[in-house]
Amino acid sequence: MNSSIILSSVTFVYGLAGVLYMVALLFKQGLAGKLATFVTAVGITGNITGIVLRWIESYKLGFGHAPLSNLYESLIFFALTIACLYIFIEIKYGNRTISTFSSIIVFLTMAYASLSPNISDRIQPLIPALKSNWLIAHVLTCFLGYAGFAVAFTISLLFLIKKSGTNSREGIFSRVPGLDTLDELTHQMVIFGFFFLSIGIITGAVWANSAWGRYWGWDPKETWSLITWFIYATLLHARLMRGWRGNRIAVISLIGFMAVIFTYFGVNYLPGLHSYGAIK
Repeated sequence: MNSSIILSSVTFVYGLAGVLYMVALLFKQGLAGKLATFVTAVGITGNITGIVLRWIESYKLGFGHAPLSNLYESLIFFALTIACLYIFIEIKYGNRTISTFSSIIVFLTMAYASLSPNISDRIQPLIPALKSNWLIAHVLTCFLGYAGFAVAFTISLLFLIKKSGTNSREGIFSRVPGLDTLDELTHQMVIFGFFFLSIGIITGAVWANSAWGRYWGWDPKETWSLITWFIYATLLHARLMRGWRGNRIAVISLIGFMAVIFTYFGVNYLPGLHSYGAIK
């Protein structure tokens, strides 16, 4: 069994976890919630196994590089980091509501990677621009940052929905954590994402200098990464210095994640050093 088969199977495992989370939320089924957590843990284990096996397979093919070099590989790692984050929050706060909605993002990410006809799961040799020891540090930190922003996006949506009046004591959103908790969780996830995105940008700049003799070249992905960084920097500044809370922070979080999505996918259709992400 090769890594692609394992990772394709993991897609459906995450999908099952999402269904179980939803059943637990809609029908107050404690057993379904516990099963969802267990199934997610199985999915995370399979996800890690698939990534490690893919790394081993690359050595067998004579390429020998970390599986972080194209769109398919980045998507499966992105899904893994989000799943790990929402499980951590679930365990820490004893609430599965955030997992319910974050699991949807994980499933859609894996499904896009595994089922899209425009994405190839073939292991390919690195293009010259990626043959660097900085590859792992740069990609790992960037996607840890993206994962933090993805979970913050989910929490911000829950905050706005609950705040809008859907928080009756009998409705499903009565099981969502309180507004203050959601607001603080958004803040924590943004700090997490901002920290790792900052490291990712720095490692990318050092990598660029060692490869091309300059730290910054205004490549489309570089530019949009910086735009994303400024959006979240604005959020953190507004919270710390202006005391912003609630709706305004949630809205900026949503805007920030839209910038993340464009940075991740949109710039692949523009010429530049990072356009390798769209290569099939």
